Amino acid sequence: MRIPRIFHPDILKVDTICSLTDDASNHIANVLRLTQGHPIVLFNGDGNEYSAELTSVKKRAVTVTIDAKLQLSVESSLSVHLGQGVSRGDRMDFAIQKAVELGVEEITPLITERCGVKLSQERWAKKHQQWQKLIIAACEQCGRNIVPILHPCTPIARWVQQPTNQLRLTLHPKSDHRLRDLSIPPKGVRLLIGPEGGFSDNEVYMNEEAGFKTVQMGPRILRTETAALAAIAALQATHGDL
Repeated sequence: MRIPRIFHPDILKVDTICSLTDDASNHIANVLRLTQGHPIVLFNGDGNEYSAELTSVKKRAVTVTIDAKLQLSVESSLSVHLGQGVSRGDRMDFAIQKAVELGVEEITPLITERCGVKLSQERWAKKHQQWQKLIIAACEQCGRNIVPILHPCTPIARWVQQPTNQLRLTLHPKSDHRLRDLSIPPKGVRLLIGPEGGFSDNEVYMNEEAGFKTVQMGPRILRTETAALAAIAALQATHGDL
C-alpha cells in the first residue's frame, strides 16, 4: 500500500483532527482517489513527520486524524545555499527540484546580466509561488521533513556581497581547483551557478572580488541546470551524506 506524504503548513498535534489545504485535499481526493481509512504521512517543516489516517474524504475537503509523531531526519550534514541564475523554460524548475532532492538548505534565484527571463514584479511574485510549490512537492517525494528556504529573486550584485561564514564557490572549466581538495567550513557552502549564457566579464570580476573561489567539474562546459546538480552531488559525495 502506497502511503503518500503531504505537506501541511499549520501546527500538527497527535490525537487531533485537522483539515488539509485545498491543494492537498484535491490531490488526495481527485488525483490519488484515496478513501476514508487510508494512512498518510504529514509534515509541516518542523523536522518531524506525523502518521495519520483519512477520516473524511470529499472532492474539495479532506480531514485526517493524527495518531503519532515521528522524529525522522534525512537532512544532510553539509549546508548548501544555492544561488542559481534564473533560466528560461523548465530548466529553472528542474534545477530547483533536483537541488531539493540533493539536500540544499537554501535557494536564491539570481537576476544576472544575461538572464533571459524578464518579468514584472507581480509575475516574479507568481513565479516565486510556483517555485515554492515545486520545493514542497520535492520534499513530499524525497522524504525531507524540513522545507528548504526559498529567497526572493535577487540581483547577483547584491547576493554576492551578502555576508556569510560559508565557503563561496562558483564553477569554471579552467580552474585549478577541484571540489574534493576543498576544506569546507562548518557553516557549509554558498554555491553560485550562472544562467544559460554564463556570467558576463563584469560579473566574473565582481564574483572574484566578492571572494568566490572557482572550481572545475571537469573540462567540459555544463548547461546551467547540469552544473548546479553536478556540483551539489559532488559536494554531497565528498563532504556530505552521499
